[in-house]
Amino acid sequence: MTVPITDASTATLPTVVIGAGPIGLAAAAHLVARGIQPLVLEAGPSAGSAVRQWSHVRLFSTWSELVDPAAEKLLAPTGWTAPDGAAYPTGGEWAEKYLQPLADVLGNRVRLNARVTGVSRLGRDRVVDADRDQQPFTVHLVNADGTEERITARAVIDASGTWSTPSPIGGDGLPALGERAAADRISYRVPDLKNPAVRARYAGKRTAVIGSGASAFTALAYLADLAKDTPGTHAAWILRRGISGSTFGGGEADQLPARGALGLAAKAAVDGGHADAVTGFRTTAVEKQGEQLVLVAEDGRRLDPVDEIVVLTGFRPDLSFLDELRLGLDERLQAPVALAPLIDPNVHSCGTVYPHGVNELAHPEQGVYLAGMKSYGRAPTFLAMTGYEQVRSIAAALAGDQEAAERVELTLPETGVCGGAGLFDDPDPAEASGGCCAAPATLQIGVGAPATSGGC
Repeated sequence: MTVPITDASTATLPTVVIGAGPIGLAAAAHLVARGIQPLVLEAGPSAGSAVRQWSHVRLFSTWSELVDPAAEKLLAPTGWTAPDGAAYPTGGEWAEKYLQPLADVLGNRVRLNARVTGVSRLGRDRVVDADRDQQPFTVHLVNADGTEERITARAVIDASGTWSTPSPIGGDGLPALGERAAADRISYRVPDLKNPAVRARYAGKRTAVIGSGASAFTALAYLADLAKDTPGTHAAWILRRGISGSTFGGGEADQLPARGALGLAAKAAVDGGHADAVTGFRTTAVEKQGEQLVLVAEDGRRLDPVDEIVVLTGFRPDLSFLDELRLGLDERLQAPVALAPLIDPNVHSCGTVYPHGVNELAHPEQGVYLAGMKSYGRAPTFLAMTGYEQVRSIAAALAGDQEAAERVELTLPETGVCGGAGLFDDPDPAEASGGCCAAPATLQIGVGAPATSGGC
């Protein structure tokens, strides 16, 4: 349970939101609706800075799943027109048509080029107990000109995401030997092959793509398209596990068409000879061989040399600037302890994660929350809709409305809407409905009750 800060000395302080991405800006909208003053601190030069870095990638979630209700209410008086709810935006479109207008209407509540470097309690490091919960938070930041600043806050919502900390090549979670030395030949993002300079980097080259999720599918499909135009372009698809019936997703049976098309495109890249799949390969070293690179597995296998490596092995949270706070994090996922069992990728897919709120996001340190992708730690099953529900619940709790904080107000398709990267440029809106695997009915999730559905 969250106890709202009501002391006169702290009640007038802003609630600091770290990150002006989709969830951070939604948090600000919900706080405004509750009469709480937000201050959004964004490390980048614009709203949605991280989203803009994958602006070329199309989501396979529709606009109806990507606009927060409180944000839409805030935008409505400005004349903002909601995009077609059945259409699939690119990251760039999400930023330009929604995130930027939302940041604009929030005005000076959003500060850009403000990188948070530390969060603590006023006059209390993490060891000190005395009057700890009565002290406001101190947030240290660095501005674009290098000047340092300290802001006092009544509460802190960290919605900074995980984009800045991609996971490395090494199968043990650590950088492979030689990975840092080969950094100029390694990318941790889906390449934008419409960019001439990026296209030239991969055209006619052999590229290792490491990963087994939606981003890896996207990269494989992009490289396969490049291979059709540029002979000599080829991909080596590196999987830490074997290939099974679920490796490429649901394909034509997937009731979320854009996601099904993504898996089929990756399969076509392999079947068409544009990519070779290498299974059970856990990389331990990257060795230079002339102008090329050789991947070495822990079992001693060595792959044929490649020119470039694209690492798409997921992301992890940067917790370094929260070190003086008392967080309760799961030892595996680095997610809040109560949330971790609900999102564990060993058990759950995006379709079996049910809506959750302030109770699952609470920490021993009252008044601080990780929200959005940051709250999921290393789990990849995050949905924008779920993040919007998180911040609605947090804002209600900070306003002292515990009943609303604990009430679930999110309707999901029966098996969830799995967010992520997609390939659809012109999807048929009539087909873009329903859940992951079952009939396209919707289910109102009750308070605390998990969705009774199969996985994706």
